[in-house]
Amino acid sequence: MFELLPEVGLRLPGRGGILRFGMDERTAQWAVATIADVREGWVCGARWAFSAQYRGLTLNAYGDTTDRHGRHQDTHGLADIGITRAPFALTGPSACPVALDGIDLFGYPTAEVSDALEDGLPPTLRLNGDGRYLTAVSVHAEPVPVES
Repeated sequence: MFELLPEVGLRLPGRGGILRFGMDERTAQWAVATIADVREGWVCGARWAFSAQYRGLTLNAYGDTTDRHGRHQDTHGLADIGITRAPFALTGPSACPVALDGIDLFGYPTAEVSDALEDGLPPTLRLNGDGRYLTAVSVHAEPVPVES
């Protein structure tokens, strides 16, 4: 089971540990490599990115983000973690739970998940779905306030 930990990161299945916001690329890749093969990736504005496949889910992570236009605060270390479902598995629960506060976000229809999260989502969490079940979830590091 993946467990989303807003403001902290993501608990990995088994003995994978926790992907913590701010951790360096090597440490993040090492943690994910305990559960799946890691593949290098690319994200605009990030110095590093990688992905991994695990039981019908894709985990994407990137870090050391910069904004050369100065619209957003730079983030050092792990900045974003996303999980998406394989397209063939969108008609039912995913093979691996992805939980937030004990709720399996990919295990129930979108309407039921929304009802269970009636208190609202943390500001760093994003849910996406275009059908009966959610298709993606991502959690972002809290932005550091820009000093005046």
